[in-house]
Amino acid sequence: MSGKFYTNKHNLRAKRVFVTAQYAGVKLEVVAFNAEEKNAEFVAKFPLGKVPAFEAADGTHLFDADAIARFVAGENRTLTGETTVAAAQVQQFIGFANNDLFPAVCTWVFPIYGAIPYNKTAVDAAKADLTHSLGALNTILRTRTYLVGERVSLADITVASVLIPLFEHAADAAVRAQFPNLTRWLTTLINQKQFLAVFGKVQFTATEKQAGAAAAAVADKPKEEKKKEAAPAAEKPKEEKKKPAKKDDDEEDEPIDEEEKESNKPEFQFTLLPKSSFDLDGFKRSYSNEDTATKAIPHFWEHLDREGYSIWRCDYKYPEELKKCFMTANLISGFFQRIEKLRKFAFGSMCIFGTDDNNQISGVWVTRGQDQIFSRADDWNVDAPSYNWKKLDVNNAADKKMVDEYLLWEGDEFKERSFNQGKIFK
Repeated sequence: MSGKFYTNKHNLRAKRVFVTAQYAGVKLEVVAFNAEEKNAEFVAKFPLGKVPAFEAADGTHLFDADAIARFVAGENRTLTGETTVAAAQVQQFIGFANNDLFPAVCTWVFPIYGAIPYNKTAVDAAKADLTHSLGALNTILRTRTYLVGERVSLADITVASVLIPLFEHAADAAVRAQFPNLTRWLTTLINQKQFLAVFGKVQFTATEKQAGAAAAAVADKPKEEKKKEAAPAAEKPKEEKKKPAKKDDDEEDEPIDEEEKESNKPEFQFTLLPKSSFDLDGFKRSYSNEDTATKAIPHFWEHLDREGYSIWRCDYKYPEELKKCFMTANLISGFFQRIEKLRKFAFGSMCIFGTDDNNQISGVWVTRGQDQIFSRADDWNVDAPSYNWKKLDVNNAADKKMVDEYLLWEGDEFKERSFNQGKIFK
């Protein structure tokens, strides 16, 4: 499925092709294309004269990003849909991305780029359209890890490629809070190596960026440079500015930057807590390598620092939407994946009770500190809001019994609720 891919670095639609190539293991020969370089030979191959465009090794010519992505995916049914129904669902989401999401995203984001003039009426309408569309996606993703099936497909690639610029520049923390399932899904995708290879490290914006700000900065820069060139005493101010700037860099800026880098990491906040005597990793080793009932559980209660750690019970809020048990298990796996950086500070036992089309998730967590650990950072709080949380009393016999049962995966609750399977975060 290799060939020449004609595009330019600013083409948003081309991103989905690059990501698809990453998942399909296909190497593309990229031909940088500018509209002014369009020639008769290019138009003969691609009559529309637009990019992205693709010339396959066998002479096939394609000019639509989705058609190119589908061609690059080849016979990879995971990407295109394992069954006729799945393939139709993939196409459904591609159409949704192009017809519902892309125009509204462009209307909101392009003025921020400075690509089109800002029109308040149009942007407000786009925001309203996106609120409806993102809400629908959020509902769909409540019980799914991916849009179609259990792995990344062209549906995920296309929809995510459209939404990434929105989340980078416009959809601030308040907007994202309305769509926790969608945010969790997009966070999962942008941290996969195939997306990282194309988009780099995506940073969701904290606040909505102002329309035209970037364009204004670019437009103002040449004016400032021209003024400096025209000013007869331009060199003197430059020398005066250099000295304090250099002094600041040498004496203050670099150390402060390093401190800020560390303090801005969410994990840094745990260093501010009083030192704990409980060796969480030591307990995890005992739980993994020794008998749970006779060794690990006694070890846990003997060494637990009741001031430095807290224990929590959680139950999934929407059991009526859980279908197949393997899909529920994937939901838990996605939760674990998104809190990877908490492994040094948390231990969790998540259990599925019931059968297909009638199951529920409950769990017990041991976490650093006395507050709800997942609320300490947005990246950790993607899945947690979908659960009801209750802090357990470590001195209460019933609560201690509950913890023991969730460590053992056996006991009264596990018999009454028909234990199906469990997953351990350690």
